[in-house]
Amino acid sequence: MDEPAGPMVPGEDSTPRARAPARAGRNLPAALAVGVLLGGLAVVTLFTVKATFLVYLAVAVVIALWELGRALGAREIRLPLVPVAVGGTAAIALAYWWGERALVACIAITMIAILAWRLPGGTDGYLRDVAAGVFALIYLPLMASCAGLMLAAPDGSRRTLLFLILAVCSDIGGYFTGILVGRHLMVPTISPKKTWEGFAGSALACLVAGAVALPLLLHGAAWQGLLVGAAALLAATLGDLTESMIKRDLQIKDMGTVLPGHGGVLDRIDSLALAAPVVWLLLLAFVPVPGQG
Repeated sequence: MDEPAGPMVPGEDSTPRARAPARAGRNLPAALAVGVLLGGLAVVTLFTVKATFLVYLAVAVVIALWELGRALGAREIRLPLVPVAVGGTAAIALAYWWGERALVACIAITMIAILAWRLPGGTDGYLRDVAAGVFALIYLPLMASCAGLMLAAPDGSRRTLLFLILAVCSDIGGYFTGILVGRHLMVPTISPKKTWEGFAGSALACLVAGAVALPLLLHGAAWQGLLVGAAALLAATLGDLTESMIKRDLQIKDMGTVLPGHGGVLDRIDSLALAAPVVWLLLLAFVPVPGQG
């Protein structure tokens, strides 16, 4: 994920300049250490007691929701954090154990809870705050629940690992290609350090990872891996740009400082969130779930 610019200062020229982005960015040693730790924890939970991955996932989502709520609060938007976090974690668990129908019911009930939770706060800003709650519920818990659905399959650990590999390849491929050869800005008004060269690096990494990992992990065809890799690339890139847009709208640089070298948890899972439903659906289409055809 490319580093966003800091908040704009009133009176500054906010017009992005068409120049190569600075090569400085993350604290690379800290970022690598944290990345290896997070990735190692994901693999351990996936291939020991895979339900523990849900706990890992739910903790990340709750922290990301807290970061989002704090950022919105600076703009006087009161996120109904309690119902979103409680309903969101329940949705992730229900998706894993009871499937899609339970997930839909949980999301609907959480929506009702958001409407009720905000009532005592008065009419001023009611619609604004409820809309923020619904957005947060869909943006993080609902997307994460697709990883729970993915994990629920008998071969769910391998499906989820493939999803994580593709998202990480998109991030790492884009980051290192961008800092090494990045010259042409991609969307400077949204993410002033994202380059077309970085996007090409992400594309190469995702396509290769998909073509290699899908046949190895799930015995699919290489062409299917290429398609899944391409779809994951587009979804992950959109997730990255979407979070950058949110931060620029809120005039902040990072969502938090929980992860050294990365920023906040939401800064780390923005691409994962949007890639989860895309990869889940494509894997269902390309690789039948064992025992279901």
